[in-house]
Amino acid sequence: MFTAMGPTFRELAVQALSSTEHGYDLLAPKFDQTPFRTSDRLLDAVVRAVRPLGPFPAGLDVCCGTGAGVGVLRQLCEKQVTGVDFSAGMLATARSTLPDGPGAPPVNWVRADARALPFRRAFDLAVSFGAFGHFLPRERPTLFAQVHAALKPGGRFVFPVPAPPRVGSRLYWALWGFDAAMRVRNLLWHPRFIMYYRTFRLPDVLDDLARAGFTVDVLPLPETGRLPDGSPRCAVVVARRA
Repeated sequence: MFTAMGPTFRELAVQALSSTEHGYDLLAPKFDQTPFRTSDRLLDAVVRAVRPLGPFPAGLDVCCGTGAGVGVLRQLCEKQVTGVDFSAGMLATARSTLPDGPGAPPVNWVRADARALPFRRAFDLAVSFGAFGHFLPRERPTLFAQVHAALKPGGRFVFPVPAPPRVGSRLYWALWGFDAAMRVRNLLWHPRFIMYYRTFRLPDVLDDLARAGFTVDVLPLPETGRLPDGSPRCAVVVARRA
């Protein structure tokens, strides 16, 4: 699963026994060498799906990590891009791997909790990749309300959602086992490390977005492949602030 440049088992164990924030501070220098980084194939598919909805002057990557979503926004936004994350280590890695360059909009890096964003009506497009497992279901309404407030009227909040694994498949049981182990870990060990794969159910997410004031479309991403029944393996949620 990991390249030779990725984290060792010991490093992953230390991270897993840390808080969510400190764990990602520790993992940040090697994060892009793990399978946890969003694939370029998915990132490119999102760019192609969202580009016709533009133009977008200013973009926000929510929980930007090492900056995969910032790379997407640099292709979609004309004037300015901002990446926000609560991990200083992830921001430092992102800043070093995505320096400003000619022809690309400048990037601002902001350390903040996504549940208390320091922005109001500042962005035309917000994205997020691979971060929602770090929020408990009860925290989603606050998170979505913060993104809604950070967008200008008519702004869009975009993120990919994979199709749920088939019940009984190896992936189904692997994710079920991971979440169960994480719940036990958080019962027995503090500080907590929040990461769950099976708590982000699309019907619940769409309800939370609507309650936050978004109107929502779900667009298929056929470039990500198809399931045996012919449906796409991944879709992109496009939530628009009125």
